[in-house]
Amino acid sequence: MKAKRLGFLDQFLTLWIFLAMAVGVSIGYFVPKASTFMDKMTYNTTNIPLAIGLIIMMYPPLVKVDFTKLHSILNKPKLPALSFFITWVFGPFLMFLLAITFLNDNPEYMSGLIIIGLAPCIAMVVVWNELAHGNRELVAGLVGINSLLQVLVFSAYAYLYLKIMLPIFGFESQVFEIAFSNVALTVGIYLGIPFLMAVLTRLIVVKTKGLDWLNRKFIPVISPFTLFTLLFTIVVMFSLKGNLLVSIPRDVIKVAIPLVIFFAIMFLLMFLLAKKSGANYAENVALSFTASGNNFELAIAVSIGVFGINSGQAFVGVIGPLVEVPALILMVKLAFWLKNRLYLSE
Repeated sequence: MKAKRLGFLDQFLTLWIFLAMAVGVSIGYFVPKASTFMDKMTYNTTNIPLAIGLIIMMYPPLVKVDFTKLHSILNKPKLPALSFFITWVFGPFLMFLLAITFLNDNPEYMSGLIIIGLAPCIAMVVVWNELAHGNRELVAGLVGINSLLQVLVFSAYAYLYLKIMLPIFGFESQVFEIAFSNVALTVGIYLGIPFLMAVLTRLIVVKTKGLDWLNRKFIPVISPFTLFTLLFTIVVMFSLKGNLLVSIPRDVIKVAIPLVIFFAIMFLLMFLLAKKSGANYAENVALSFTASGNNFELAIAVSIGVFGINSGQAFVGVIGPLVEVPALILMVKLAFWLKNRLYLSE
């Protein structure tokens, strides 16, 4: 019975996600007290229900990762190198160009979008990879590397793009100062906690019950949590800003257009380049979703901490994940479509 139910959920996942979005927006617009209550459950810049949802959502895919095989990402060194270049060199510059092209009449929105482009996703990418049947060890390795790089270079990247690049292109520089600890805290919450939980789970369960029991009994039980908490997280996320989405739809669309273009270019470019570089389908999925997603949690925390909770930068940070969810679930569909055309032998 449980297997059939999960299969049914998988089969119509796109529909459930769009329904969850509709439910969230309806709650936020028609039941403002509910969204206000959820909004109050925030510590600093972290919304507790959202954080819990993301942590539980990432836990099952990470438990499935065989951490003893993480070194295998070095078997094809060209792929991590390609991922680094597209994710950390091309990606931020592409978002910068999209920001100054589409949002040049609103400096706050423009700088908010630039901030989003400075850090790749370290949370939801694990879920998208799982849904599209990507390589778990590769995505875990890439997420781990990207997390470390975010802590080390995010502030320097922000200074480069907001203080140096903007004046070069004829715009005023933006004041920017973010503490190293703030970046590390955000990375620790959204990746460190579920990562540690997964490692401990594998160590304890394998030692007490064995690897076969972990794969045959334990993982099938926890696997549905990813999809259920994904839908829960979407409802919470959209309910918090349901009234905003309805009241100023033009601003939402204005921010959404460059974001959708960014997701599409990053995903397709990485997919085609990785295929040309010898990546199999599972590896390609891990690379493509790592490149196309962004760390909106960090962007929101930075924007609120530096520019204020009512700033245009914070608004863009909030809108970001609301656009990313439907865009990347469509990329999951696109990944399967590309598999049928580019990986016929697999």
